[in-house]
Amino acid sequence: MEQARVAVVGGGQAGLAVSHELRARGVEHVVLERGRVGQAWRDRWDSFCLVTPNWSVQLPGGAYGGPEPDGFMRRDEIVRHLERYAADAPVRERVDVERVEPVDGRLRLRTTGGQLRADAVVIASGTYRRPHVPAAAASLPSRITSLTVEGYRSPGALPEGVVLVVGSGQSGCQIAEELDEAGREVVLSCGRAPWLPRRPGGRDLVWWAHESGFLDTTVDTLPGPEGRLLANVLATGRDGGHDLHLRVLRDRGVTLVGHFLGADGPRVRFADDLGESVAWGDQSYRQLATLFAELARDRGIDPPLDEPEPFDGAAPESVELDRIGVVVFTSGFRPDYASWLPPQAFDELGFPLQVDGESTIVPGLFFAGVHFQRKRKSSLLIGVGEDAAIVAERVAAYA
Repeated sequence: MEQARVAVVGGGQAGLAVSHELRARGVEHVVLERGRVGQAWRDRWDSFCLVTPNWSVQLPGGAYGGPEPDGFMRRDEIVRHLERYAADAPVRERVDVERVEPVDGRLRLRTTGGQLRADAVVIASGTYRRPHVPAAAASLPSRITSLTVEGYRSPGALPEGVVLVVGSGQSGCQIAEELDEAGREVVLSCGRAPWLPRRPGGRDLVWWAHESGFLDTTVDTLPGPEGRLLANVLATGRDGGHDLHLRVLRDRGVTLVGHFLGADGPRVRFADDLGESVAWGDQSYRQLATLFAELARDRGIDPPLDEPEPFDGAAPESVELDRIGVVVFTSGFRPDYASWLPPQAFDELGFPLQVDGESTIVPGLFFAGVHFQRKRKSSLLIGVGEDAAIVAERVAAYA
């Protein structure tokens, strides 16, 4: 059985950032990636681009240094950036870790490339590996094509007919916009998500989120543990970045409806709660507006956000099933750690029980890139490096 001091699981931004920090501390390690470097980005749809501006790519030793700091890298550009970043990292591609378990004071990894035993293991495979599909999806007839966001590639790859997009987070809104631009009839089943204009007061919303401390929000300030599952702020970086939220999509001609309730006879039905979902997003908008106004006052600039425009919550409560050609579920992801890691190391929602990335349950087990691991930005390109340094320091002390 192969022996290693440290094994890092995941060759995305989190795993590569930890690898950089481990190398800086002289800690021998190996990085295991189930596919290729940046596989999670490779799996995105064809036109995918960053939602955050290029300047926010602040990986340690791998910050964006190109000519368009205010632009938004497309999928393949992101992958190339990570490939360059990984050039000196000890990455083994196409090695899938199937199980990690404590054995005789160390950790044993069962992989598609054989077994490996390590003093410490850093899980940097991403929090959200399991697409969430609502239970009501089972009511759809088998003749209707259904896919998750991971299966979506482009409008032309979908069957004819109305496209029902279930989920109005960042991915759902971006896909709905792309489909509408391609001339497809789109019905968007909406849930709760915060929203902002792309450039409040002429500055990118990520600048406001960063400078105001919003991205430094810690998990203990959330109203409850389930707050980690809430959607991110609606935005897009497509075509240089522009406003993208429910009001924009309705104005474009996308049909907005409430939560997806499933098929019932000849129709697909939706809850009468569109207005409630929009009101929830507007309340989040106001909270952010207050935070940004405080920053504006401190910097001596004008408050960036006005009161949201009124919204008519009237919406269809059903659509004829025969009109629907495909359903795209973009209703978020859930953690999937406990299916291949010691299940006692996770809370009831599937998030690691940890402090600064170190498991409080399983000795030698560490995490990086977890959503809200330390702060709101812990899994983001702007914040994962901060956590990576802390995790690497703890790993070096342990192993």
